[in-house]
Amino acid sequence: MANPDGVTGAPSLKICLVYSPAPRQVREWKMELDFGATVAKALSACSILQEFPELQSDRLRMGVWGRKTGLGHLLQDKDRIEIYRPLRVDPKVARRERFDRQGAKSAGLFAKIRPGAKAGY
Repeated sequence: MANPDGVTGAPSLKICLVYSPAPRQVREWKMELDFGATVAKALSACSILQEFPELQSDRLRMGVWGRKTGLGHLLQDKDRIEIYRPLRVDPKVARRERFDRQGAKSAGLFAKIRPGAKAGY
């Protein structure tokens, strides 16, 4: 059977798996899997769980090209699987604290008022 590129042989998917263990650090694994492979198959095919044992596959948060997905998601050619770290701070709480520190005059849409401009522009 020929794959969509017209090349004969065993069809395969080219998959990229990325994980950032810390800020400004990115690890990337490139692999070829058979058609019909899932995210779980990709995780077992690479060494991410051996290198980072703190990642338990039942608690992983992941996505394909930025869209949240699960372990049973069927992969397509040239998909990028992203493993997400848990948030350290709730974004709403961080925004509220930042607003309390900066105050109302230095934050938001009306922070800078240009001379001669309408309100809000």
